[in-house]
Amino acid sequence: MTFYEFFAGGGMARLGLGDRWQCLFANEWSEKKAAAYTARFGAAGLRVCDVATLAPADIPGLADLAWASFPCQDLSLAGNGAGLAGSRSGTFRPFWSLIDSLAREGRPPRTVVLENVVGAITSHGGRDFAELLTCMAAAGYSYGPLVLDAVDFVPQSRPRLFIVATQDGSGPRAAGPSYGHPRSLVDAHAALDGRLRRRWIWWRLPEPPPRTATLAAVIDKDGPWHEPAYTARLLSMMSPLNRRKVEGARAAGVRIVGTIYRRTREGRQRAEVRFDGISGCLRTPAGGSSRQTVLVVEGKRARSRLLTAREAARLMGVPDDYPIPSTYNDAYHLFGDGVAVPVVRYLSEHLLAPIGSDSLCPKR
Repeated sequence: MTFYEFFAGGGMARLGLGDRWQCLFANEWSEKKAAAYTARFGAAGLRVCDVATLAPADIPGLADLAWASFPCQDLSLAGNGAGLAGSRSGTFRPFWSLIDSLAREGRPPRTVVLENVVGAITSHGGRDFAELLTCMAAAGYSYGPLVLDAVDFVPQSRPRLFIVATQDGSGPRAAGPSYGHPRSLVDAHAALDGRLRRRWIWWRLPEPPPRTATLAAVIDKDGPWHEPAYTARLLSMMSPLNRRKVEGARAAGVRIVGTIYRRTREGRQRAEVRFDGISGCLRTPAGGSSRQTVLVVEGKRARSRLLTAREAARLMGVPDDYPIPSTYNDAYHLFGDGVAVPVVRYLSEHLLAPIGSDSLCPKR
């Protein structure tokens, strides 16, 4: 089975799809991310450019799948609210113009996956979500939106929207909402006009088995620890509720690993900790977002440090043999912007590969 990978980043979708899929073409505009992609997969088939500069002639052959994790900054609930009108998330439009052109040439990808933040569902009162589906419907696709959380596979809270669209509607269907269909999607479906609802597919996916990966296993026991005074400052920034969490961890008398984000609450910077065995969602360091801090408590001793680049990769399900970019910010940006590898693998096994396998017999 063959695929195109747009907005490829470091190739995390390609990692998830695995050896059953052959990449015919990849596109990434960031030279730093493209360097990471090349370090893992080589440069063959990779075009480093703005997607808006691509023409159908640049896209080889006929693919079973086009994957597009287009930028989320303007659709994120923590973003600027520009939605698809924004300069980053708005890159969906030239991407889809390219897919539309391939369809007019008689070689549309059999399946298209759009991946983005869940804020895309409600952006601009649902109008941006409806625009995505309208574009797909106009090109002859039926679509099944899903919300999948990486926490079912890795110890990181990372819900994401996946719109899996197909030209002929093949694939496992359900009669109504099931796994991957939270209330937000049910409400979004009800708000669509009848024309768009008729093309909606409720994909039938099995619930994944209980996650076995733990946060403690992801976090190395050694690292560049902060000075004790810095850790004490972080603890002093905690609300009474969060300080009680730390005291509870100290009372346990064993090594407990947690994570901290610094947030502004009512005009005051706070340090918020979690000891539930799950990392908060990785973010990029751009735009002033704080980077995640590791807090390890062993009895009365508490130590803190930044999450390492390798640990960030593990939280995305990226294997330890993946080449890490040389600078911390580049690595953290690469993984914070990526798609969780095990989620792609799950989608491939239970939905994309069955659809793609159908396309091989007979081949269009």
